[in-house]
Amino acid sequence: MIHYSCDRCRRMIDPAKEIRYVVRIDAQAALDPLPNDELDDDRDELLEIDEMLQSLALEDEDSLLDDAPQQLRFDLCSECYRKFLQDPLGVESALIVGFSSN
Repeated sequence: MIHYSCDRCRRMIDPAKEIRYVVRIDAQAALDPLPNDELDDDRDELLEIDEMLQSLALEDEDSLLDDAPQQLRFDLCSECYRKFLQDPLGVESALIVGFSSN
């Protein structure tokens, strides 16, 4: 039997008693096309590709992976799913800071 747990609160989810929600996030770099006035028909594409490959070889390998498309999948219980829908980017939770009363 497959056991599910909420990836947010870590509580076990029993699919026979409650709904398990799956949230998929597909994140990738947005590459906008160049405006027509920046396109040059006389450019050397092979030279541009060579320059790009040389610059990539100089960059740190980890930074290249940061730009790679990411596909994330999360299992959520109903309560965490509702919280996710209210604040999908976590903006509100980042603003809540607890200070001690010293």
